[in-house]
Amino acid sequence: MLDASKAYVEMLHKEASGEKYVKSKYYRELSAKHGRTEKSFEYRMQNISYVRFLMGRSWLTGLKPAKNVGPKNIAIIEKILLELSLEKQAPHASFEAQVREGMTRKAQLFAHPPKGSKHPVATTSEITLLHRDTKVKAWVMLEANGCCEGCGANAPFCTPDGFPFLELHHVRHLADGGSDTITNSVALCPNCHREAHYGINPEATRVALYNPVARLIRE
Repeated sequence: MLDASKAYVEMLHKEASGEKYVKSKYYRELSAKHGRTEKSFEYRMQNISYVRFLMGRSWLTGLKPAKNVGPKNIAIIEKILLELSLEKQAPHASFEAQVREGMTRKAQLFAHPPKGSKHPVATTSEITLLHRDTKVKAWVMLEANGCCEGCGANAPFCTPDGFPFLELHHVRHLADGGSDTITNSVALCPNCHREAHYGINPEATRVALYNPVARLIRE
């Protein structure tokens, strides 16, 4: 799974920068190295797409997320992706996968509502974050002037200190090697921001931002 994940991330970087690549070439190389069919690696790539979706990260065009990935494999893939990532985050995919599993059992869930926990157990882990420039976010927010740079709608509300509420989004994710610059950042309303991370076609959503926002430079 490590080699497949590395190949996936490499293709993702090429796609983000507009560089041409051929998926079948990667499948063929992985097949020769590991003695498994090329199709099996295509399936693995779809599993990786699903985990990246659960993590709120972009996935490769043409490799629609699979839906039958087991929780054990989800945890393994997420761990590998986090190790390969430039920006670390707490594990999240396994939790979201279990949420979706619960949603498929509506009758059972509503027949026996969960009690939850009044005192959730806290765990501490070491998380590595990339240092971001506060001036970049300030500039982008001012440039947006209270309007979402994705859909053009006004910010949904103002914060207590009087600023329109918009969220900064790096068009090429920092975790995927994107820069923390004004030419790679946009101010989005919460709906557009969530779609950019969890929508059905994140690559199309990402590409669509380049036309209305002239300052953006494809990375």
